[in-house]
Order: sequence, then C-alpha cells, then structure tokens
Amino acid sequence: YIHTEAENVAVYSQGVFERSRIKAELSEIKQEKVMDTVSKEQRSRNMAAIQSKNTRPEIYLRKLLFARGYRYGLNSKSVPGHPDLYLRKYNTAVFVHGCYWHRHEGCKYAYTPKSRMEFWEKKFAANQRRDVVVRRELAERNVKYAIVWECTIKKMEKDSQEKEHIMGKLENFLVSAEKSVEL
Repeated sequence: YIHTEAENVAVYSQGVFERSRIKAELSEIKQEKVMDTVSKEQRSRNMAAIQSKNTRPEIYLRKLLFARGYRYGLNSKSVPGHPDLYLRKYNTAVFVHGCYWHRHEGCKYAYTPKSRMEFWEKKFAANQRRDVVVRRELAERNVKYAIVWECTIKKMEKDSQEKEHIMGKLENFLVSAEKSVEL
C-alpha cells in the first residue's frame, strides 16, 4: 500500500500534534514539581535571615516620623500585636506589614511559592487570622491603628511626591477620629 501525499501530511501532522501534546504535559509536570534554585540549607539560611523587627521599611518610616517631630515606642508589649511603632500621644499603633507575609491583596509582592504550596498556604492563613485577631483586640481597647504596606514604603523611597502624599495621609489620620487606615 502506497500512502498518498495527503495521508503522509496527515500522519506527519498527527505526529507533530502528539509531540506538542506530550511537551505540554511535561511542562505541566515540571511546573507542579518546581525545583528550588538553591539548596535546602541555603533556603533555610535565607528564611532565617528575615527579621521581624527593625526591617528596612520600618526604619525608613521611623526616620520620617522622627524627623517630623513624632515620638514613639518600639514593639510595645502592652499593646496588642506588639506594633512596630506606638504613638502614645495619639493612642495609635503603626504596623509596617510585609506584603509577602501578610498577603497584601492585589500586590505583586504577595506571591505564593511554587514549592511546598500547602505549607505556605497554611502559614499565610495563620498570619492573616492573627492579623484579624490583633485588629479586633485593638478595637476593643479603643486603640487606633495604621497599616503601612511594604510596597507603599518602596514607592515612597522612589518618589518624593508619593512620600509627601503618604506622610500627609498618615499625619491626618493621627489627629482624626478614624479608627484605622491602610496605606
């Protein structure tokens, strides 16, 4: 039996289609089992180096507030959630939240790692539950609170107009009757 040219094209096309389907399946498998680019030991050192106090965004905001004459306590244990800054005069807690750890909605920094997804989803959910509890406790104690996101600090560092705009909002909040603000 001799194949016609049309049959040869059909067989060839089916082979190409089959190869591309197999490549697509392999690509999906690779995405599911993403290999980490660093060793477990290096990843552990990287994660251990992440601080919870005196972070770069926190220090940046502290310096701006101090330069404007605001005085504050650091990580006050008497205030629920141990805020990064507590301005007693204004009865206001200021939290500088990392977008990644506190899951800033819609932010590019709030991505979920591709490896150990179940672990990370539990970790992030626990962080978010704790944030809700802290906010409720602050409201019960009639303490105002401001959340300044890491991405906002990054924008402030890059653009002086943005810095003045955000600092103006924060200063207005301190003297207002509002109970909370997110910047």
